[in-house]
Amino acid sequence: MKKDKFVGISKVGEKGQIVIPKEARDMFDIKSGDSIIVLCDKEQGIALLKADVIEGLSDKVFPKGEK
Repeated sequence: MKKDKFVGISKVGEKGQIVIPKEARDMFDIKSGDSIIVLCDKEQGIALLKADVIEGLSDKVFPKGEK
């Protein structure tokens, strides 16, 4: 059974780095070397997105075959 939710805790290291828990990396297919987008809102918090999400968005904004 594939889980669609996960809660974990990460500590911030000396250099401000965090480790994304394995369960979360597996859930979102995050691999070493992948780029992550960090979205911040002072009231709502921080969100992390895999950079390839933007590729899908750009395809919607600029459909292929249109000029």
